[in-house]
Amino acid sequence: IIYYIYIILFFLFFFFLWKVIDLKGLKLLIKAKGKCTTDHISMAGPWLSYRGHLDNISNNCLIGAENAFNGMPDSILNPYTGQYEGVPKVARAIKASGEFSIVFGEENYGEGSSREHAAMEPRFLAVRAVVVKSFARIHETNLKKQGMLGLTFANSADYDLIQETDTFDILGLESFAAGVPLTIVAHHADGTRDDITANHTYNEAQIAWFKAGSALNLIKQQNA
Repeated sequence: IIYYIYIILFFLFFFFLWKVIDLKGLKLLIKAKGKCTTDHISMAGPWLSYRGHLDNISNNCLIGAENAFNGMPDSILNPYTGQYEGVPKVARAIKASGEFSIVFGEENYGEGSSREHAAMEPRFLAVRAVVVKSFARIHETNLKKQGMLGLTFANSADYDLIQETDTFDILGLESFAAGVPLTIVAHHADGTRDDITANHTYNEAQIAWFKAGSALNLIKQQNA
């Protein structure tokens, strides 16, 4: 009981509201290749001893996911140093810079146990969106509860357009509505760009979660 009270208080009082504007300049955190379960996103085992402290347990965020560009887990390009480093370290560097990041994945992303930390940790580390070919339903819902964007490629082949040094814009958020796709602009290092259509399954209540920063933030607002 104490654990759940702690988590609720953390989310109610420490998760800031997102600004509901088109997102510009998102950094690529990881383009995950192949199977990416909740255990790849937030490993269990000895890490469970940290589950009452979101900052500490976030040091396992996505460390099991395979980087599509080098075939290795927990080894991604740091956009500031040009070096390959662990996923949580790079995510923290992006967050510390005041910027945000984006994650890409393949089929049935987030399958496995309904581990809420698999959504809490990316949210804590300033990941704004997860874009995949398809989601495991429960994980998709958990992302929504944390005020994140869980999007799917309208054309799954667009996954192949994502390059390691890209930055991303997500357009259409100012008029975010149920059933209306968003546009992801992938800006490539050579100055070219690809416009990618992204679908979503948000209803009006879930869009309200996004606008508030999380479902619990919305509850706080409604009971203020």
